[in-house]
Amino acid sequence: MRIVVPELSFVVLIGPSGSGKTTFAGRHFRPTEILSSDVFRGLVADDENDQTATEDAFEALYTVARMRLARGRLTVLDATNVHAESRKKAIAMARELVRVPIAIVFDLPEQVCNERNRSRTDRDWNPYLASTQRQQFLRGMKDLGKEGFRKVHVLSSVEEVEAAVVAREPL
Repeated sequence: MRIVVPELSFVVLIGPSGSGKTTFAGRHFRPTEILSSDVFRGLVADDENDQTATEDAFEALYTVARMRLARGRLTVLDATNVHAESRKKAIAMARELVRVPIAIVFDLPEQVCNERNRSRTDRDWNPYLASTQRQQFLRGMKDLGKEGFRKVHVLSSVEEVEAAVVAREPL
């Protein structure tokens, strides 16, 4: 799949934990373009897994996102974004700053996500929470096209994720 990303975009990665968002972002975007909720939790609380730091982490993340987008810099939001509510702020910010909101959705099988999460030594893996997150993801995808993303790209298998090519397009 060829994913065309205009240079003046706010790219929102969407998918459950273990779906490959961070790896994909690292392959296709510059490190400075990627704003990771995990990294911001680490910056705020010295622990990327500290969920109590999530609110502060996202406040800092969106402050940086606003600055990048205002400067005309492509920006990638690397977080699960499985709830429509969590995507609203990104879409609103993109529109306010006249940037293109793009969604890249990682709809991989739950088993793949669970296997990947189980193998992560930096995280506690809870199969119940993973299943809950997957269900939230599936519910949140029903109306994704109506939320305001200009383009929605769905990757439905490991092979599709690995074969995807991101092409930048000047506006």
